[in-house]
Amino acid sequence: MMNYQITQWCAHFISEHVKEGELCIDATMGNGNDTLLLSRLCGEKGHVLAFDIQEMALANTRERLEKENAPHNYELFLDSHVNMGKYAEPVSVSCIVFNFGYLPKGDHTLATRAESSIQALTVSLSLLKKGGILMLCIYSGGDSGFEERDALLKWLKVLDSRKFLVIKTEYYNRPNHPPMPVLVVKL
Repeated sequence: MMNYQITQWCAHFISEHVKEGELCIDATMGNGNDTLLLSRLCGEKGHVLAFDIQEMALANTRERLEKENAPHNYELFLDSHVNMGKYAEPVSVSCIVFNFGYLPKGDHTLATRAESSIQALTVSLSLLKKGGILMLCIYSGGDSGFEERDALLKWLKVLDSRKFLVIKTEYYNRPNHPPMPVLVVKL
């Protein structure tokens, strides 16, 4: 792992896990970085579902996927991540990616919120197949505050340890409330 930014750290674990032909979800598509990664990893035989509530996110993602010649194995939805269960069957998904906070270069008043994020995470657990992963990037401080981070960590801490492995890491010596990567594995 050459770069230790949160996005590269998360991409490393996603790349180790996702195989060609699998179904994956980008629950918070933003500018399409994770959607592109998942599309390439799933390949022509796989499928990626990507969600966001902002038209700008869909436009940015669509443009990025086309520019990068991503396989045409994705669907982009202008819908909340809370509703992803309407688009995928239970126990069918290999990897679900979340980036909590706001759209980079977007409207900072439109950000994920604790209540809907926990609802989406709860749905995502039922969609994951055995051995499937959730890859979470939790941003806090500044515009996003700490309420969502604290609520997510509280929720993650009480997941049944017989069913899920939760690995929380942090950039311990970086200033200004660095993002926190969390990996959840369905056992």
